Amino acid sequence: MEASHSLIETEAWRQLDTVCDPEIDTVTIIDLGMVDKVLVSDNKVSVDLLPTFLGCPALGIIKENVIKAIKLIDEVKEVEVNYIKNPPWTSDRITSKGREGLKVYGIAPPPLKLENDGTWKVECPYCGSPYHSVENIFGPSACRSILYCKNCKNPYEAMKPISTMN
Repeated sequence: MEASHSLIETEAWRQLDTVCDPEIDTVTIIDLGMVDKVLVSDNKVSVDLLPTFLGCPALGIIKENVIKAIKLIDEVKEVEVNYIKNPPWTSDRITSKGREGLKVYGIAPPPLKLENDGTWKVECPYCGSPYHSVENIFGPSACRSILYCKNCKNPYEAMKPISTMN
């Protein structure tokens, strides 16, 4: 790889870290672990993204925002964005910065591991309490549920854990 390709790739990763989730502006697509690969060939950048859910309505917006961000690099003439299915995105790809960004937005991040009985434990993003009730397993998007904190009495969203492990 030429030095210029390396510099373009580094800048591309920097630019990708400015592309926020369209619904949750406190996390970037890098924070969410959606970026799988960045390849540079001549003046073309190809970005492979892992969709959090295949039917996510924000995928088109994310793709457009990635193209706009990468095109800000002077040397780049063409940008290609591909959504790939393998490896599948899992919630353990969310970075610690992303987990904190979700909390700031009022969304409980998914648990890092499931309990021995297969249940998932989340903590209220407002007060940290693990005591809640599930108000609706279906939240405003396929990846979130609505919970109610029994400690601070606030409703909140929680990201569902998604794993390829049994």
